Amino acid sequence: MNLGLKSRVAIVTGSSRGIGKAVALGLSQEGAIVAICARNKDALETAAKEIESQTNNEILPITADLTNRGDVEKLVAETFGRFNRIDILVNNIGGPPSTTFVQTSDQHWQDAYNTLLMSVVHACRAVVPHMQRAKWGRIINMVSFVVKQPSDNLVLSNAVRAGILGLSKTLSNELASDGILVNAVCPGWTLTRRVEELAKNRAEAEGRTSAEIVEGWESQIPLSRLAQPSEIADLVVFLASERASYITGAVIQVDGGVIKGLY
Repeated sequence: MNLGLKSRVAIVTGSSRGIGKAVALGLSQEGAIVAICARNKDALETAAKEIESQTNNEILPITADLTNRGDVEKLVAETFGRFNRIDILVNNIGGPPSTTFVQTSDQHWQDAYNTLLMSVVHACRAVVPHMQRAKWGRIINMVSFVVKQPSDNLVLSNAVRAGILGLSKTLSNELASDGILVNAVCPGWTLTRRVEELAKNRAEAEGRTSAEIVEGWESQIPLSRLAQPSEIADLVVFLASERASYITGAVIQVDGGVIKGLY
């Protein structure tokens, strides 16, 4: 299947590792030119070299802190300045600390708001005018299965990520006439460093091993395993493509069946 992504320009945030890196690789494999960003310059440049070596396509690494509006604006400006277009934006950022409600301070809430929601707002605000001029665009917001089925000890993610769904749906309605499609993807438990950290923290709190925590998650998943980042990336790449031309405002989980509800 020709996805029509050759020479399209994409920005993938939080992309030095994990799902973000897998998305950048997937887009590059389809011929897209990809700008990637992260705070750690060394990790970012290593990821860029790895992806370029596998795809022979240009990867533009730009160091950026997604909680800093100026950094986000610089990311978009440098990408547009280099390629004179931005066709695809994938908003991906790591999750907040694992806490219960009573453990969560005002600062925790403010940090989660800035990190999860406002980073998406700033990126979309910077990118949308370029897409509007081109009358074509794809915005994919990475959230989590917890927006459909909240998870224990993840109150910040459960609550704040839900706001990204409201933003995504609003943007999909407002930008449809400009040819810009906006969707949200909800990964389930995936083999990333973030999930390893969650397993470790929960294991320490409960006096168990990380392996036991992961086994508990797997027992709740009909497919009985965690996802590989590439399995999440495959959907994102499709949504970014010409083939997804009638999908907008959707919230799609890639979770191995862990969400038990109908919607």
